[in-house]
Amino acid sequence: MSASKKVSEVAQVLVRSGALKFGSFKLKSGIMSPYYIDLSWLLSSPTNFKQVVEVTAEKVRDIMSSVKVDKLASIELKGALLLPSIACELDVPCLVVRKETKRYGLTGRIAGGEVKHGDHVLFFDDVVTDASSKIESIKPIERLGGKVCAVLVVVDREQGGKENLERMGYKLCSVATISEIIKNLSGSRAIPEEQAESILSYVKGCSKL
Repeated sequence: MSASKKVSEVAQVLVRSGALKFGSFKLKSGIMSPYYIDLSWLLSSPTNFKQVVEVTAEKVRDIMSSVKVDKLASIELKGALLLPSIACELDVPCLVVRKETKRYGLTGRIAGGEVKHGDHVLFFDDVVTDASSKIESIKPIERLGGKVCAVLVVVDREQGGKENLERMGYKLCSVATISEIIKNLSGSRAIPEEQAESILSYVKGCSKL
């Protein structure tokens, strides 16, 4: 599947499932945004969920064609909702990094298995904004001897995440950027041209911050 086809599929799925919302939303960083992406909405839409899993799995295969990947990892919650299905599609082990250390039972921040010294890990999440949560979640993997070979997201919000990760030595891959998605939706008349222009202007402004 071509890159443009992947973008088109993700764009249409986001709209059909209701995972892409328009309005005024406060992000974790405190910044206001005219749109919000919540891929947990895919849980109520099995067909769309399956489509995103398949498109993302194909993107992982593309990465694995040139980079060694032993395991996939994600952070709770939203990335972890998709990761097991992606891992099953690829027949690759996966792990989840907890946001906080579990202090009872099987303690620690890694769930689902273990990170072995020398493991090449592809870190996955649903979206990236400034990448602060990704960088924080990569640390437990590296402390255990894992090597994060790349970071993959379904959607790059283009708000500094790629640059921040690259400064830390990580490569960011995305199935689609928000600009690509908005342009696709505008081209297919799924959203008004004026709305598309407003969001693209917002994204452009964020890239200058």
